Amino acid sequence: MTDLAIAANGLRKSFGDKTVLDGIDIAVPQGTIFSLLGPNGAGKTTAVKILSTLISPDAGSGEIRVGGHSLATDAQAVRAAIGVTGQFSAVDGLITGEENMLLMADLHHLPKDEGRRTAAELLERFDLTDAAKKPASTYSGGMKRRLDLAMTLVGNPRIIFLDEPTTGLDPRSRHTMWQIIRDLVSDGTTVFLTTQYLEEADELADRIAVLHNSKIVAEGTAEELKRLIPGGHIRLRFTHPAAYQSAAATLREAARDDEALALQLPSDGSQRELRSILDWLDSAGIEADELTVHTPDLDDVFFALTDDAKVPNQNKENAR
Repeated sequence: MTDLAIAANGLRKSFGDKTVLDGIDIAVPQGTIFSLLGPNGAGKTTAVKILSTLISPDAGSGEIRVGGHSLATDAQAVRAAIGVTGQFSAVDGLITGEENMLLMADLHHLPKDEGRRTAAELLERFDLTDAAKKPASTYSGGMKRRLDLAMTLVGNPRIIFLDEPTTGLDPRSRHTMWQIIRDLVSDGTTVFLTTQYLEEADELADRIAVLHNSKIVAEGTAEELKRLIPGGHIRLRFTHPAAYQSAAATLREAARDDEALALQLPSDGSQRELRSILDWLDSAGIEADELTVHTPDLDDVFFALTDDAKVPNQNKENAR
């Protein structure tokens, strides 16, 4: 566990008779982005609340360490090492952006001069200097989320929990937030990210865990998860019906689309398989007007893993 920023074994949490987390394991190396992906109500926020000491895990949970400190015996040291940006902004709209920052500096017991310097540096870093003297209630959604994250960084945390940080943001603001997160990690910060946005996890995360029915049903890099799901294919489209019919007669295993003059062949998208198809077309003297390769994306992974009737056996094995 020494190289892990976050390590949890057998994490459990129930509310009444509803089990939210059923013995999940989490391991996040230092200086990486770990994304917990799952549908609404899957337990993502509950996991964040436990790991950030806001609520306690159930009895019977295994050891949990955050920032090298035991959650059970040294929660205060855990709190000193982390920052949390929740789904809902902690910004006080009645005061200015600068005053929000200075309030956080006071909460962290920073000396007055250091607090002002830290606030000014972070406001500049998050492109909020021009708006610093304006009430936060006048900020756009993207500006409020940037201010929220800037406030989280006042204490210089080594580990940051971001619970659906871009919910409700427009695409431009979301991309701005992504770059800020990347910059944080390049400086050595560890980020624990929960999200419903598949593109967000794909863009940012070094590792992704999919949470469903209170368990982690699969975990790996984005590319590893995509390889779990069948459905990759090569699509050949023809302009001339004769070429299409000739190809269809030879490639009997291909799925036909007579209206579009297209054939679809199962494929893992590898260079070897693509070369084989091209060599076959050349040797048969058949020219396809369009060749496209489709490999499963995180949408395919997410829908397969969160549809109980369609979860492949290898994903169930992966979850054990």
